[in-house]
Parts: sequence; structure tokens; C-alpha cells
Amino acid sequence: MSNSAQTATTPDLSTVQTLAELFAWRVAQTPDAEAYRQFDDAQGLWISYSWQQTQERVQGFIKALSPLALEHGSRIAILLPNGLHAVCMDQAVQACGFVPVPMHALDNPASIAYILCDSDAAFLIAASDRQWKDIASAGLDLPALRQVVVLEKELDAAALPASVPVVQIDEWLASAAHLQAAAKGPVSDDLAALVYTSGTTGKPKGVMLTHTNVVSNVKAVVHRVSPVISDVFLSFLPLSHTFERTAGYYLPIAAGACVAFSRSVKQLPQDLLEVRPTILISVPRIYERVYGVIQTKLSASKLQANLFNLAIATGWRRFSREQGLLKGDGMTALFDSLRWLVLEPLIASKLKNQFGGRLRVAVSGGAALSQAISQCFLGLGIPIVQGYGMTETAPVVAFNAPDDNDPATVGRAVEKVEVRIGENAELQVRGPNVMRGYWKREEDTAKTFIDGWLRTGDQASIVDGRVRILGRVKEIIVTSTGEKIAPVDLELAIMNDAVFEQAYAFGENAPFIACAVVLSRAYWLELSSSLGLNPSDAASLKSPQAQKAVVQRIKALTKGFPYYAQPRAAILTLEPWTVENTLITPTLKLKRNNLLAHFAADIEAVYKR
Repeated sequence: MSNSAQTATTPDLSTVQTLAELFAWRVAQTPDAEAYRQFDDAQGLWISYSWQQTQERVQGFIKALSPLALEHGSRIAILLPNGLHAVCMDQAVQACGFVPVPMHALDNPASIAYILCDSDAAFLIAASDRQWKDIASAGLDLPALRQVVVLEKELDAAALPASVPVVQIDEWLASAAHLQAAAKGPVSDDLAALVYTSGTTGKPKGVMLTHTNVVSNVKAVVHRVSPVISDVFLSFLPLSHTFERTAGYYLPIAAGACVAFSRSVKQLPQDLLEVRPTILISVPRIYERVYGVIQTKLSASKLQANLFNLAIATGWRRFSREQGLLKGDGMTALFDSLRWLVLEPLIASKLKNQFGGRLRVAVSGGAALSQAISQCFLGLGIPIVQGYGMTETAPVVAFNAPDDNDPATVGRAVEKVEVRIGENAELQVRGPNVMRGYWKREEDTAKTFIDGWLRTGDQASIVDGRVRILGRVKEIIVTSTGEKIAPVDLELAIMNDAVFEQAYAFGENAPFIACAVVLSRAYWLELSSSLGLNPSDAASLKSPQAQKAVVQRIKALTKGFPYYAQPRAAILTLEPWTVENTLITPTLKLKRNNLLAHFAADIEAVYKR
């Protein structure tokens, strides 16, 4: 089915059934409106592209795919950074009735090779031929792979494996420019993506998401957030992340809103100031970093810290009243209004300006946001709404709305999605957004469903229609004394202090809880100096005095936990846990099995002491 044919039968969003129809419908609705904005390094400025211009580029990609004569439903692996190339490739794949396999551009080569092999990908588009060489060097057989296209060629052809032809993207597009762009589009039950889970506890699993799954979820999110054509999204989460695909990519298409692609996470603060987004799709880590920088600055001035904390407390009460979470304090409300006249321009407006000054929705998902950080940002006017979802649910299950926001919860289930509490307080989900199953894993698929409901693996409660996440069913540490502790809650409490950049709690079948923490370098210089240790000597991190000082700080942060849940020992490190060293997933979750192996000798020493 051609794009023009799709638009003829798609009068409005409610009738859209596939992602190919969604894009074609949007182009027909607002062809000249700004669709995407991308920074051009050569010119040193932001370049805009309309929906019509984007569609013309997509047509070029459709033409270039046609000589391969791939079967309907063939898997196309996309290993690109966020940007116009990634969008055009994805849209062309959808229009042709193929299945995109989005992968994280920073994932390690062995993991990428595994996904290419498992998905039987027939085609790969990557950032560079050097990246492809590293993937091929993983040693996995890729018999289905027919062609590799790269944005940049950095190596001589002799340095690349000869088994698969590699071509630069401009050459690839030019070679098919004379062809007709014919594409047989998908139907609603076809796969819209094969998205691999982050593999926190084992090999990644391919989640089969249909067009019905994704399109129904996009419509449900539109209903809750109500984005408009004048909105500007800033995209920085990888498009391999289902959260970003639905909320930061397909949702703006449905709304006709513009997406600006951030240059990098490192340049995100500058991009926020230049793009001035109205909607931000983020994970807690971004807010944690901003909060950490603020806390470090405040540590130098007690007066500034007191003013900042007063602004948070005042702003939080104002927010709670607006949301109906706080009632019956008329006199305090009057004083808060008077205080806010001073505190808003002095404190709150400065923080809002760091985000560009016109944010109307900041969605936080992918992991829990700590109460301290949530209260800080909401109190100072950053409109964060938390939500809950998973790759298997395309991904949104529930989230708060700006005018119905209880940050102690992840909000209400979205339209047409049902939630219930099963055995062991497990949250279970049913709806049109729930995946078909796991690719080539019938046994895993069967285990994930019970009576037609998806088992999320998360413990939750539902009160007044709002979902509150309590922890992971399996992510519970059981000590040798029989005590049960949720490690994520502990880790969040520890990272409320900016001196701890990352934290990992452990103690399964051990006599007590302990943790490994990544210290900020500024704090380590200060601590080692106060203890007379050499900060450059790795052995100093194993010093009993340093470990004792850190444990005391951690105990102060976790004093609200039962005594048996408070860590009694700590492993100190300055080396961050990254995707590259395989200690976190591309979505920034801890790979607990890998961390356990990485710190095996240190953990053994902890329990010998």
C-alpha cells in the first residue's frame, strides 16, 4: 500500500491502525509544519525539517531498501544515534512492512551481535564501519544478514569482514534514487518492532510489539497528556528505548509537535537553554544529576541551602494544595503565598530557566524517582509526572496527568488498559498494548501470562485507582537471618546524597546488608584529605577509615529503614558503572548479576571481616 493510499482511508487519528498510517496521516495533515530540528555541526546551527521534507527523505530510504527484495516481516536492525537518519530508516521500514529491531547505539558489541543473531536480522544500519567491525569480531554467525549500511566509513575495506557488503549511506541512497518508491504497508496485527529487553538478569529477550500494541498506546497517551502542534519535545533518550519510541517519537507524530534531537547527554544543559522544550521525556537519572549539582553548590553556603530548602518546603505545600493532597491549612497557605512572592524569583525561576523556562510537562519513567528529588522539582515548579510501564506493554501502563498528579504513585492506568493485583502483590496488566510474546521463546512467554494477564514482576498496590509500585517480586534480598529487603529502595535513599553517584545493595543469604558505591571525585578528594590518605592510590579506597566514614554517612541516609536493612559495610570505587563495562543496561538499570561477579572478591572480603 502506498503512503498516498493510506492517507485516503485515514480521516483522523481515531481511525489510524498502523504506524505507517500514522506518519502518512500526519504528513497529509500538516505538511509544512516543523517536524524535526537537528544541530548541524558544520554550520553551527539548528536546522529544521517539515513533515513534507521528512516524508521525501523517507521515500529515498524506501527506494534504497527495495533492491534487496526482502520478505514481508523481515527484521531490519537500526543501530543509530537519535536523529533524522534514525527516524527516516524506521519510517521506511514500517512503510515496507518490515520489522525494525532498534538497538542502543552505545551497547557493547557482543550484546549487539547477539541481538542480530537472535532476531535473524537481514539488514543492519549502523553509525560507522568501525562499529560493524567490532560487532563482527564478537564471533557470532550471522547467516541472515545481507547488507550493512553505515553513516561513516573510517576503515579500509580490507579491514572489514568480507562476508557482508558494507556501503556508506549516501552511496546507498544515491544508488536507488532512480527507482520508484513502492511499499506494501503493514496491517495492524503485523509486528511494529522487535525490541530487546535490557537483560538485567540474563540474555536480552525480543519483545514482539504489534502495530495495534503501539498505536493503541500512543492514542492512550495523547488522551492523558494532550500534546499540541505548538509543543516542542527534546529527544535525548535512545530510540531503542520503548519509552522514548512511544512517548518521545510516535506521540509527537500523532500531535504534529516538533522533536528537537539533543546533541548528547553531555550537552543536554545547553540544548535545554537553546531549544526551550515544552515537553521533556526523561528518566530519573537526569533529575538526579541536576539535583546532585545543586546540592554540591549549596554545600558551600549555609544561607543559600536554608533558602533553597525553604523554597522547596513552601513550593511543595503549594503544589500539594493544588493537587488536593493537602487541605485545611488556610493560615499556612496565606503565609506560603507571601513567601512565594520572594522565593519564586529568587530560587524557583532560576531552576525553571535551566530547563528552558517553558516546560509544561516533564515525564519521568523507566525507574523510580526518589521522594526528595520529586518534592524538590515539583516544589520549585518543574512539572514532573511519573509513570509506569515496561517494554512488554508498549510501554505505558499508568501515569499521572499534570492536573491529577500524586507523585507518591505512578498514576492511573491509561485508557483501555486494565490493572489488577495478583499473588504476592504482583501487578498484572491486560489491554491492547500488551505484547504478542517473546521472539522464539514460547516457554518464557507462557510463564509471563496468567489467565490472559501479563505478569509484570513488580509488586504494587492500587488505591483510589492509583498504582503505587512497592518493589520487584524477585528483586528482594533475603539475608541468612530471614530478613527481606528491597534493594532498589535502599539504593535510591543512598543516592539522595550527591556524593554517591551510583549504589548497589547486596546480601543474599549473607548475615547482613552491604553495598558498593561509586563516589564523586570531589567528595573522595575531600574525604581522603581529611583522613590523611593519598586520593590517587587505589588502596586508599580499601582503607578501613574511609570505609567507616562512608558507612556512617550511608547509615544516616538509611535511618528510616529497619536496622537489619541498613548497610553495615561498603565497597568504595571511583569508576562509574556503564553500558560499555556491562554493569548497567542501556536504560541505566543495574545488571545485578554482572555487579555481583564484578565485585565478587570484594564481597567475599566484606563477609570475612
